[in-house]
Amino acid sequence: MFAYIDPKIRARLVEDGKLVRVDAEGRQLSTVSGEVVTPTWNVLGPIPLPVTLDRRTIELRWYAVVRSTELDKVDELASALRQQGGQRLFSVLASYMAVNSVLVAGNPFANERPLVRVHSSCLTGDVFGSQRCECGPQYTSALARIADDPHGGLIVYMAGHEGRGIGLWAKAVTYLLQDTGEDTYQANRSLGLPDDSRDYADAAAILLYFLGDRPFRLLTNNPKKVGDLEGLGLHHITPEKHLVGLNDYNRRYLVAKRAKGHRLSEDDLL
Repeated sequence: MFAYIDPKIRARLVEDGKLVRVDAEGRQLSTVSGEVVTPTWNVLGPIPLPVTLDRRTIELRWYAVVRSTELDKVDELASALRQQGGQRLFSVLASYMAVNSVLVAGNPFANERPLVRVHSSCLTGDVFGSQRCECGPQYTSALARIADDPHGGLIVYMAGHEGRGIGLWAKAVTYLLQDTGEDTYQANRSLGLPDDSRDYADAAAILLYFLGDRPFRLLTNNPKKVGDLEGLGLHHITPEKHLVGLNDYNRRYLVAKRAKGHRLSEDDLL
């Protein structure tokens, strides 16, 4: 029996204040009422999460966030699969949900303009250490910056954003197309895919829940990300340049980003 299915465990988490439900405007909702509000998100945490960065330990608080509709579907799937049990049940349920994460350092809620990074998941960069993009260095640099900030900050780590939202398999294909001369956006179009299909609704709901309508500094070079979040109700965003990890393998990739409007100068890419 898994914690997100067993009603007794769910009730205990709610009672302990470790599981809450929020709407698209970040408002906390009752977890027991029959009110119909969509979409909603389940926020689980905080969970103490010490991490190592540059040989130092950073004390983080981790929150896991998932859409209620996905939990409901998993409950239905679990009912059908429970009799089979064991590894197959776990593997099906574990691969079904897109679970976003929030990493909190310090007390950013005491800051008038807390530091925030909304980071798209990137297996090749964040985990494999690929130099074909700057994602890994951007993540570790953001983690260092929120840890070093006097008030801390937040990283919202977005699941389902691999390859600007096209997924890992399609991303692998686009890499091969890029190796034949196409840039990162042309490769997407060759597959009939958008330049950027990321949805920031989850990130907006998360930030509205944690920060409300307060101003914040967003570590990003991407004006589209800022515009998308503003369109979802976040009206006081100050972007801060976040350029790290430039190398000979990803320079062409970053040049393409600059051509698409990312706030990068020619000198940044030398």
